[in-house]
Amino acid sequence: MQSKTSNDPDAPADRDTPPQSWRKSVLFAPAGESANGFHIPPSRPSILHLFDLARSHNDFLRVAAPMVRYSKLPFRATAREYGTDVCFTPMIMSGVFKERRIARDVELETNDEDHPLVVQFAANNAEDLVGATEYVARHVEGVDINCGCPQRWAIEEGIGCALMESPELVRDMVKQVKARTDVPISIKIRLHTDLRRTVDLAQRAEHVGAAWVGIHGRTRRQRSTEEPNMDGVAVVASSLSVPTIVNGSVTSLSTARSAVSKTGCWGAMSARGLLANPAMFDDAEYATTPIEAVQGFVKRAVEWGMQGRIAAQQVAWMMEGVMTRQERRTFNALTSLPAILDYFEEHYGIIIA
Repeated sequence: MQSKTSNDPDAPADRDTPPQSWRKSVLFAPAGESANGFHIPPSRPSILHLFDLARSHNDFLRVAAPMVRYSKLPFRATAREYGTDVCFTPMIMSGVFKERRIARDVELETNDEDHPLVVQFAANNAEDLVGATEYVARHVEGVDINCGCPQRWAIEEGIGCALMESPELVRDMVKQVKARTDVPISIKIRLHTDLRRTVDLAQRAEHVGAAWVGIHGRTRRQRSTEEPNMDGVAVVASSLSVPTIVNGSVTSLSTARSAVSKTGCWGAMSARGLLANPAMFDDAEYATTPIEAVQGFVKRAVEWGMQGRIAAQQVAWMMEGVMTRQERRTFNALTSLPAILDYFEEHYGIIIA
């Protein structure tokens, strides 16, 4: 697990945006490092406490979804700067993470400000999941089981949506993590066509200790262009006592508010919406990504050694509203961070130092 510093004397000053008073009242203690070199997060309220705190202020938690390749440290830091409360890591294969030190170093990079953080693991057995969780339990605020990835390769591996057909396996994994570690465990699911099966799956996980449940409002076979079933999410959420997070077509702060209102969930999670605009959860309600957010992301990507091609793809997402299709093609072809810096200076007159 790698720790990256983000102490920057040249960081932008506080922005003139509406106050988020209850969020700013949550104080953080200094962080540290354990004897084995793993990052120890600052002492802070649990995510469950944050759920309660948000509810007590008639608000909801704003959550960055797990995104393969994309929800890396520079992106998480940018989203946090603009109103995101909780971030998930990209999905990590628990077996490989448990067995290989290099996987632990490469797959999970964090720093003192990268909290609250939830690590999402893909697992098809309790031993791999518990083993992986033991490595991160002291250093993050939660661990999540991916039960919602609809890709064919994931289903063939018995992970992601494959777990929707194995409620007893999900129950056992939650139970084992709960019994053998002290980190909160959650699940992220999709809907079955028969909602009774989804309710059964979620309740089984809740009964053995799931701290919260993320609910994507589409079935395994629905495309992202189809409308999510918010009524279905509401049915599942209302059957549970633990907090729930709604996911699916959350593309702005207003759609997040609407999704929470329709479903009764305690939080709203966004993936594609945040990719296009990592400032979407900010109370200033930015319609598009502010250029300062793009600059901040690129600067972090350079400082923290993010892969150039992935960084370029993310910047192209963020600037979709201002780039032409040809410009996006050109930008997506960039393979190094220096090339990104040169592009900004040449085309926009922006020097990122």
